[in-house]
Amino acid sequence: MTGYGIGFQENGKVKYTVEIKSLNSKFLEVNLRLPKVVSDKEFALRSESSKLIERGKVNIMVTVEYADQTAKASSINASLLTKYYNQLQEIAFQVGAKDASLFEMALNMPEVVTSNEDVVDEEEGKILMDAYHIAIDQFNRFRQDEGQILKEDLESRVQMILSYLKQVEGTEGSRIPLIRERISHYLDEAVGKEHVDMNRFEQELIFYIDKLDITEEKVRLRSHCHYFIDGLNASDSNGKKLGFISQEMGREINTLGSKANDAGIQQIVVRMKEELEKIKEQLLNVL
Repeated sequence: MTGYGIGFQENGKVKYTVEIKSLNSKFLEVNLRLPKVVSDKEFALRSESSKLIERGKVNIMVTVEYADQTAKASSINASLLTKYYNQLQEIAFQVGAKDASLFEMALNMPEVVTSNEDVVDEEEGKILMDAYHIAIDQFNRFRQDEGQILKEDLESRVQMILSYLKQVEGTEGSRIPLIRERISHYLDEAVGKEHVDMNRFEQELIFYIDKLDITEEKVRLRSHCHYFIDGLNASDSNGKKLGFISQEMGREINTLGSKANDAGIQQIVVRMKEELEKIKEQLLNVL
C-alpha cells in the first residue's frame, strides 16, 4: 500500500521535519536520508519503523533547520593554524621552496578545522523522535483510509459475484428440461421415436445430467465468498489468506462454467471472472 506522512517539531532553537513515503512491497524495506548531525539516530529510527510499519518500500527523509545558522558551523583553531603555518614557513625557507600554498596546507592539517555536527544533545534527539512519531501517525492514518476504501471495493466485488450466482440460480431451472428435450429431439430425428428404449434413455439421461449438475459448485462458491468477506472484516492481516480464498473462488467459477453447458450461464460466468480478476489485482495491495 502507498502511504504518506509528514511531521514537524521545534523548540525555538531547532526545527526537525520528518517526511515518510511508501510504495507497496511484500516486505519492509526502509531507506533513510539523514543529515550528518543526526546520523547516530539511524538505529533508533529503523527500530521504531520496524515496529510501527508492517511492510512496504519506505523512504524516510529528515531535515533540520537551526534558528542560529552559526550554531552548528565549523570552528577554526586559530592558534594551532598559526603554529602550523609558521613551521611550514621555516621548512620552506630552509629548503628554498615557494610558500604560495602554505596557508592552505596549514588549514588542512589535523584538528585545525573542527565540525560541531558530530552529535545532538538529548533534547534535540527528543524533538527529532517527536517529529518522527507525528509523521508516522499521519502515515498510518493515510494507509488506514486507503485500506478502508480498498476493503469496501473488494467487498462490493464479492457481493457482485454473489449477485451473479443468484442470476445463475434464476436461469438454471429451465436448463435440465431443455437439455432433456434437445437430446430427445436428436434421438427422434436420428432413429425414430418408436426405436428408442425409454428405460435405457432415462438411465443414460440421469448419468449425463448428473455430470452437468452444478449444485456443489454453487454451494462452495457462496461459502468461499462469505468466508472472503469474513476475512476482510477480521482485525488481523489476512492478505495471503484472502489470496488463497480467491484462488478457490476461481476454481469453482471455472468448474461452474465448464459444467453448465448453457450459453446464458457461461455469459454470467464471464462477468464473475471479470470481477474476480479485479479482486486479485487489488489483493496485491493488502497486507
